[in-house]
Amino acid sequence: MSYIISPAPHVKFDDSVPKVMCLVLWALTPATLAGIYFFGWPALFVVLTCIITAVLTELVMNKIMKQEVTIADGSAVLTGLLLALTISPSMPLSECVIGTIFAIAIGKQLFGGLGYNIFNPALIGRAFLAAAFPVHMTTWTITSATPLALMKFSHQLTPYWNLFIGNVAGSVGETSALLLLLPALFLIKIGVIKWRIPVSYLGTVAIFGGIFWVVKPGLYPDPLFQLLSGGLMLGALFMATDYVTSPLTDKGKWIFGFGAGILVVIIRLFSGLPEGVMYSILFMNAFVPLINRYSRPRILGRGK
Repeated sequence: MSYIISPAPHVKFDDSVPKVMCLVLWALTPATLAGIYFFGWPALFVVLTCIITAVLTELVMNKIMKQEVTIADGSAVLTGLLLALTISPSMPLSECVIGTIFAIAIGKQLFGGLGYNIFNPALIGRAFLAAAFPVHMTTWTITSATPLALMKFSHQLTPYWNLFIGNVAGSVGETSALLLLLPALFLIKIGVIKWRIPVSYLGTVAIFGGIFWVVKPGLYPDPLFQLLSGGLMLGALFMATDYVTSPLTDKGKWIFGFGAGILVVIIRLFSGLPEGVMYSILFMNAFVPLINRYSRPRILGRGK
């Protein structure tokens, strides 16, 4: 019998960064097309502007920082698309450009590029836009408030079917729960998305939010409304599961999802904001190094 001695890693996969990025981009295509269908040409222009700006910014930053050009890995395209899906379809294109530059230059490249960023770059860009241009970020092409705003400030429930298919006011790609969930389930099946964060995130929102609904059903929304409305599906399935900014360990993933879910419910129900997905994920991103440290398995032969 012969033995082969080789350096680690000993378990190898045929996945690569461009392949994973491509699969996620394809998974986001249905929700993107739905946003263009519901919101029209403005949504298309927002998507194209964010993607093109993200690629150009990445290229410029690679040159400035004297790095290898990384636009071929698809991460800049994905960041641009994710940012576009989280902002209003009526957002001025000049502001889309500013937010995307901030997402790539500050949220990603300033930390060293892909694999080194602490926070999700697309959400960093959205947080910047929300702070810099709050009026435009909450101006919708469908002339009504978002379902979460209607519920929070008017105690008015949006029909579940509209929430499910996406025919409601909201950001470009967050409205259709159906077209986010089905592609994500496929990515979970093939192992691109790890299921623990989405399950713990969505489950915590349903259970924790459901407690308040049981206590005061007329004041607080029911669990199904919580799950289908706002950017929860997009955030739980495609943002919180980002490889770089989420925990490495299985236990850590449960902690991450649980913490983000608690924060979403608290922000939605008790703050002055109708939505809290972005802040919940960014807040938990900051604790990922700590979660990794205290959730790592015990090394064989060592004590706790």
